[in-house]
Amino acid sequence: MDSVHFQVDRSNLRRTRFVSKDAGALAPGRVRLAIERFALTANNITYGVAGDMIGYWNFFPAEGEWGRIPVWGVGRVVESNVEGVESSERYFGYFPMSQTLDVEAGSFSAGGFVDVAEHRASLPPIYNRYERLPDGGNADDEAWMMLLRVLFLTGWLIDDFLGDNAFFESDAVAILSASSKTGFSLAHCLSTRETSRPRVIGFTSSVNREFTEGLGCYDEVLTYEETEALDASVPTTIVDMSGNGAVNTRLHRHLTESLKYQCQVGLTHWEGAPGEEDLPGAKPEFFFAPTQVEKRLAEWGAAKLASRQEEAWLSFLERCRPWLQLSEMQGQSALEEAYVQMLEGRTEPDRGVILSL
Repeated sequence: MDSVHFQVDRSNLRRTRFVSKDAGALAPGRVRLAIERFALTANNITYGVAGDMIGYWNFFPAEGEWGRIPVWGVGRVVESNVEGVESSERYFGYFPMSQTLDVEAGSFSAGGFVDVAEHRASLPPIYNRYERLPDGGNADDEAWMMLLRVLFLTGWLIDDFLGDNAFFESDAVAILSASSKTGFSLAHCLSTRETSRPRVIGFTSSVNREFTEGLGCYDEVLTYEETEALDASVPTTIVDMSGNGAVNTRLHRHLTESLKYQCQVGLTHWEGAPGEEDLPGAKPEFFFAPTQVEKRLAEWGAAKLASRQEEAWLSFLERCRPWLQLSEMQGQSALEEAYVQMLEGRTEPDRGVILSL
């Protein structure tokens, strides 16, 4: 059987192609999944921009200068050479933007399996796990899960990390790219803390300001042109989803020693000029969610961590359902168009993109 794959030039994310390949005979110990649907968000653009730095290109290797950007989605087993994994079973997990994926299933549990292929062995375990979905699952619930759950849990983990470090003695947290799904996930977690919390400030574009204010989880919303309106006397932590070098430079020069910590999360403004070096205030430190997961697993155990995350996730999802519109599309041209819009930052913030090939 032939399988179509969407690939991008690792050094030029605007250069793309579709490749059709014969999937071939399924190897022993392998499972073949037909990828039914997947979500596309600004987070996937970060996967591409940081592909070499963090290793995202290594999950689904391609030949030469080409790469396959990972996405979160749902796949159905169409062939299995592994005892205990049956055809028609469906799994949520990390996939390429392709029609099929072969995985080497191992480390089984009641809830699924891990791809134990050699090329993924050194990669973070949470990205290698495939979670079994119940038979007769609700399509809308699955769409919300692939679109938002991982992004929300990233925001939840950042909130947990900041709280675990007493917010680095900050009285305010400023979130750059505040309209992004990870951005307002974090803002939701911060704003609903039961104990004392920092002031939550969102930075966004002028186009998205009204939308961001309407989310109801920011104490104040400023545009990227209003960095000097931030109170420089207040100890502040920056959480940057954007990677906007010019804005970062202005904030560092404005806050100086009041900038207590900078948490770098995303790179949605990937084409902008890099910020200046040797700026006043805290130096950016990249946030890697699996590190906080491993810490809490060691301290709390898997059951307690899962329970806390599930409770928080359901609360957040209830808040999002009324206004976040799911937009489902199918085919190569739809994927190409959605990818370019996301790459250029033209996707409406109240739209969730679900795709299939």
